[in-house]
Amino acid sequence: MKISELRKLSTEELNTKISESKRELLDLRLKNATGALDKPSKINELKKEVARMKTIINERKLEAGGNK
Repeated sequence: MKISELRKLSTEELNTKISESKRELLDLRLKNATGALDKPSKINELKKEVARMKTIINERKLEAGGNK
């Protein structure tokens, strides 16, 4: 997903997507350990997407709380 698409989602939707992505990441890691993973680069892509979503949530918290 692109960053612009992620920014359009609500915080609740982002939290849901984070939990789904973490489950998928666990599955990919297990497949990688057993040697059944076709594209190991998918793990890094998914980790970066989770980080992007967490960054957006953190930015929203900072905006709501004000800069201290």
